[in-house]
Amino acid sequence: MRGKSGVKRSKGPGGMGDTGSGMYRKNQEIELEITDLGTEGEGIGRTDAFLWFIRNTVPGDRVRATVMKVKKNYGYARLQKVLRPSENRISPPCPVALTCGGCTLQMMNYEAQLRIKEQTLRNNLLRIGGLDLTHVSVHPIIGMEFPFRYRNKAQLPVGSDGDGLPVAGFYAGGSHRIIPCADCLIGVKENGPLRDAVLSWMKRNQILPYQETTGEGFVRHILIRKGFCSGEMMVCLVTNVEEARHGALQELAEALMQFPAVTTVVQNINTERSNVILGKRTKILAGSGVIHDRIGEVEFALSAQSFYQVNPIQTRKLYETALHYANLSGTELVWDLYCGIGTISLFLAKKAKAVRGVEIVPQAIADAKRNAARNGIDNAVFFVGKAEEILPREYGRTGERADVIVVDPPRKGCDERCLRTMREMEPKRIVYVSCDSATLARDLKYLLADGGYVLTDVQPVDMFPQTGHVESVVLMSRA
Repeated sequence: MRGKSGVKRSKGPGGMGDTGSGMYRKNQEIELEITDLGTEGEGIGRTDAFLWFIRNTVPGDRVRATVMKVKKNYGYARLQKVLRPSENRISPPCPVALTCGGCTLQMMNYEAQLRIKEQTLRNNLLRIGGLDLTHVSVHPIIGMEFPFRYRNKAQLPVGSDGDGLPVAGFYAGGSHRIIPCADCLIGVKENGPLRDAVLSWMKRNQILPYQETTGEGFVRHILIRKGFCSGEMMVCLVTNVEEARHGALQELAEALMQFPAVTTVVQNINTERSNVILGKRTKILAGSGVIHDRIGEVEFALSAQSFYQVNPIQTRKLYETALHYANLSGTELVWDLYCGIGTISLFLAKKAKAVRGVEIVPQAIADAKRNAARNGIDNAVFFVGKAEEILPREYGRTGERADVIVVDPPRKGCDERCLRTMREMEPKRIVYVSCDSATLARDLKYLLADGGYVLTDVQPVDMFPQTGHVESVVLMSRA
C-alpha cells in the first residue's frame, strides 16, 4: 500500500507486521524527524518503521507532535513544537497560513519547494511507474519569478463568527471550519475589498449565511474571478435559494459595480445539501455574465461555471510546452481529451489540420464552441461525454487514426478503456498533461508497457506555488 507521497507504508517496527493501533494511542506525544512531503504538502516522518503525516512541517524539521488518528501502518499527528527547524523553514508571510488549509508550504522557502516537487515527480515515475529514466529528458521545473498573487479565482465559503456576524475566508485543513482571511496572498489584491463589500451588505440587510448543519441561510460562497489580460472581474454570489428579499440583490450588484475592475455580477443558486460549490443555474445581476482573458493568441469568455486554469502566468508556459511536444505541422488530426472549455484545443487548432475535443461537462463544451467562434477557429469539433466512451465510439465509427493525442485528465487519471483506445489509434505522439504525478506514473506504465511508445521528455511546471501540487507535461513517441 502506498501513501499520498508514493512512499510505501511499512508494516510496523521491525517490518514484522506490528500494527500501530496496538502501539500508539490518541493524544500520545511522539518525537521524530520529517523526511518527506505528501501530495497535500503534509510532512512525512517515521517512528521506527511507522509512518506519520503531520501538517505544517518541513523536511529536515525535528518535531514533537500529538497523535490524532492511528491506522494499521500509518497515522496522523498534530504539530506541537519544532524542536530543530529545517534549514529550508521560513516564517510564512500570511498570518493565517498555519491554520488555513490552502497554502500548505508557505513555511518552506520557494527554492526548496521547487526541488521537492521535482523529486516527488521523479520518485513517483520510478516507484509507481517502474520507469527507467536513464534516457529520458527530465527537465528542471518551471517556477515563478514571484510565487504569490497568481490565482485568478477565489472561492470563499461564508459562515458566522462567535457573535453571529457573517465571515468569509477559507476552510481550515481537513475541516469545514472557516478561517477568516482579509487578504489571501496567492489571490489578487482586489479580492479583499470585494469580500468586505459583500459582508457589509449582509450585515446591513441582515442576510444570513448558509448553515451546513441545518441547510438554512442564504449566502453559501463568494466566488471572484479576474481576467489577468483584460483586467475584468466577476463577482458571483452563491446562494441557497433564489431571493433574499425584494431589491437586496440588486442593491448588492449596484454596489459591486462601483468597483472599477468589476464588469459583471451574477448569482448562482445551489439548493443541494452537498459540498459542491456551484449549482446548475446562474442569473445575471449586472453586466454580461462573462469576463474575458487571453492565453497567447486565443481569447476566452469565462462564465462563473467555466473551468479555467487558476494560474494564467504558468498556464501559458504549460500550454506552450504541450504545443511544442505536439510538434504540429498543419497536417495532423489531434484529439484533445478532457478538454474543458477548449483552452488547449484552441491552442492546437491554430497549428493542426483538425482537432477533436472531448469533455464530460455540457457547459464546458458550450463554452468551448463559443470560444472557437470568438477566435474564428472552424477546425475544432467538440463532443460531450466521457473520454473512455467517446474516443472508442468515434474510432470504431470512423476508423480515423489520430496523429497526436493530448490528454489532460483530472487527478484520478485516465480510465483504462481510454488508455487502451489511445494505444489502438497508434498516434505518432501522445502528450500527457498531469496534475497528479502518482496517477500519471500509473498511466504511463500502461501506455509504455508493450514497447510501442517511448517516454522522451518530462517537464514539471509549478502551477500552484505554496502548495504541494505539481503539474507536468510528458511526451511519448512511437518507438
